Amino acid sequence: MSEFQIPDRHAQLLAYAQSLTPPAGWKIEISGDEIIMMTGPSAIPQRNLLQIREQFDAHRPSDMMPSENSDLASPNVGKLRNPDLTYIPLESRGNQIPAEQAPIAVEIVSPSNPENDLVGKVRDYPLMGIPLYLLIDPREGDITLYSEPSAGGYHQQWHGKFGDRVPIPAPFDFELVTDRLVRYSV
Repeated sequence: MSEFQIPDRHAQLLAYAQSLTPPAGWKIEISGDEIIMMTGPSAIPQRNLLQIREQFDAHRPSDMMPSENSDLASPNVGKLRNPDLTYIPLESRGNQIPAEQAPIAVEIVSPSNPENDLVGKVRDYPLMGIPLYLLIDPREGDITLYSEPSAGGYHQQWHGKFGDRVPIPAPFDFELVTDRLVRYSV
């Protein structure tokens, strides 16, 4: 069996992105041939993320740990993404985790760059082999759970509103309560 090789242009872009020193509170992601820099979340996304994380933590598989700042890497498809919340194997080392090891990516839509979460990550996460993508949108109080990834996208979508119970499948297997999530101010 031959060793997997990263395409040269993706390896070069990844090396360049890793050489950058973003300002404190900024994150770097790669999607195809594009480097994306964004600021960290404000109080409302952090509060919503806390509500979500506490519930996921109570149902996390014993061999996984939560992470709010790990890069999920798929160099073979030219992707490096840093979800608001994910779960990674306990034995993970370093700051770049193979994306296919993460059972879920959770994102709180940014009011300043919603397209990154609503378009870019909906496209990238299934290509990266992430089985579940939970998208929380405080702009309108919308929730979408994507599942069953393939190269063509996610085959299943569950849509709801803040206040609905979201059916989270294995390996977490619980109903996410969303009545305490907060919308952005109008």
